[in-house]
Amino acid sequence: MFDPSDIEAKKDALIWSAKRCFDLGLQTNAGGNLSVRLSSGPGIVIKPSGIGFAECSRDNLQVVHLDGTIEPSAFKPSKDMDFHLDLYRIRSDINAIVHCHSPWATGFASAGIEIPCLTVQTIEKIGRMPLIPLSDNGGPQTEVEISPVFEDTSVRAAVLANHGTIGVGKTLTAAQYLAEIIEETAHIAFVRDTLMAAHGKTAADLPVYGTAKEARGE
Repeated sequence: MFDPSDIEAKKDALIWSAKRCFDLGLQTNAGGNLSVRLSSGPGIVIKPSGIGFAECSRDNLQVVHLDGTIEPSAFKPSKDMDFHLDLYRIRSDINAIVHCHSPWATGFASAGIEIPCLTVQTIEKIGRMPLIPLSDNGGPQTEVEISPVFEDTSVRAAVLANHGTIGVGKTLTAAQYLAEIIEETAHIAFVRDTLMAAHGKTAADLPVYGTAKEARGE
């Protein structure tokens, strides 16, 4: 059903993204998850449970049909697989998902604070990063909590309370960059708020436009 060359190419792309996340400190140990939509059929390549980002390989990444059927694998499916699959089902524009537990962003999420889009880059690339609360029973977010937020096609990134972040994109590179921007912005926001508190400031200007062209109304 799926083209083997397509599977290999998507696995290699996922390995690149996973190692980049690990090298940048966006994800340690075996947490987080990444997936990418296959071009040759209704399915995805996804990291399984118990495999670290730095250990992803062609041999351990899983191929999963959009209906949830997993191609033969010696590994357990990711705990996050259901919300990945649901996002692909409800958003045809999503071809890749990068979900990681990056520390600065997750710190904001654990404090119940939405990360502000306070740079021109975040205004242009993201617009807003909704904070999605834990499930009603206090457990990790599932498709029940996540999918309704992403039904808004303008949402490209979100932060999961006490959990991590989600970046989605038309390509894996685009989703990867969003994961990096989320973490970078959380770090900047913490530094900004710390400096403001130290200098007795209670408010700061925020950008309205992400590009000079937008600002000129062109």
